[in-house]
This record gives sequence, structure tokens and C-alpha cells, in this order.
Amino acid sequence: MDFLNELWNPAVVWFITGLLLLLLELAAPGLVLFFFGIGAWVTALLYLTLGIGIDVQLIVFVVSSFLLLVSLRRYVQKLFKGKTNNTGSNSTESLVGERGVVITAITPPNRGKVEVHGTNWSAESDLEIASGTTVVVTEQKNLIIKVRSLS
Repeated sequence: MDFLNELWNPAVVWFITGLLLLLLELAAPGLVLFFFGIGAWVTALLYLTLGIGIDVQLIVFVVSSFLLLVSLRRYVQKLFKGKTNNTGSNSTESLVGERGVVITAITPPNRGKVEVHGTNWSAESDLEIASGTTVVVTEQKNLIIKVRSLS
């Protein structure tokens, strides 16, 4: 029975609640539950250090979660998004003129694979191009690029 009493300690309940909210963030991305999970941990920490009552715990949870959400969400989102290597707009012409390397040989009328900016693309060409050759993109039709050899 002593174990159950320790399990219902408010600090443990807030910690587990915070952990569950952080795990739920993985299933429901949007970077909102993350801050409520941290708010629950802040509440657990304050309970451990100050021994605050349930009414103050709820206020601390709501206020800290909201403040963290409003003040840090934009910055934390940038950390999770990472950097993109898109030099052009989202138009289909964005790869035209870019250089790449043939990964799988292109033998017309069959397509090959070309790596451009770290991404593999299905590629076609009017002439045969061997693997390892540097090419330039001359046209892009949806997810297929047309290339020509630089050599």
C-alpha cells in the first residue's frame, strides 16, 4: 500500500502527466502538447520545492503552459523543421539549370536516376548518359527531370 501512496503523490502525477503529454505530441504533431507537458513538469518541480496546494498547482500548470506556448513555440518549431535546400520557388521550373550527378545510367527510352541537391529524381535524356556523369537539368515535368551531360 505504501507504493500506491507514493504513486499518488502530486509530483509523481504531474510528472507522469507531463510525460504522457510529451508522448502524445509524437502522435498529434502541432507542437502544442509539448508545452503542456513541460508545464506539468514545472508544476511537479514547484510542488516538490514549495509544497503548493492543488489550486495553486492548477494555476501554475495553466499559466506556465500558456506562457511557454506563446513565448517559445515559434523558436522550437524552427528547431524541428530544420533547414531546407530549396533555392527557388515551388514552381515546376525550380530545378531547371541546376546541376546533378547520374546515379543510375540513363539509356533512352528508359529513365535513370539523378541526384540533385541531395534528392534522387527520375531522369530522362535524349542521349545515353553513364552513371557518375555530371548533368544539368533542362526541363522538369512533375517528378521527372530531363537532363543533358555537361561533358
